[in-house]
Amino acid sequence: MGNTQSASISIIDHFASIDDPRMERTKKRKLGDIIAVAICAVISGADGWVDIETFGNAKIEWFETFLELPNGIPSHDTFGRVFSIIDAQIFQDAFTEWTKRVREATQGQVAAIDGKTVRRSADKANGKSPIHM
Repeated sequence: MGNTQSASISIIDHFASIDDPRMERTKKRKLGDIIAVAICAVISGADGWVDIETFGNAKIEWFETFLELPNGIPSHDTFGRVFSIIDAQIFQDAFTEWTKRVREATQGQVAAIDGKTVRRSADKANGKSPIHM
């Protein structure tokens, strides 16, 4: 993953296929930024929305080098809401494809990432399964 800029573009590009189901007036943060922060946090050991928000705030200067972050790092509630309404299967497919591309770009020199299910990402009322990374 050479430099930070190419890695960030890769994340944003690979998750661009995910439709943003939020109403226009509620989009204070970019979907790609939300996804990038969440992925980095979970890979780094975050285990829930509060951990993801905490990680984002701790690393905000680094994130600002490659993400736009209008209005800063989202709150844990925002992470939870957004991940509860995006299509989990499309997210999982995009994540799988992204990890394959990273592996190819680094010629297999990547640390293993254990799979995780993001806690409280299921929306049983609407029949949505939890987000798996």
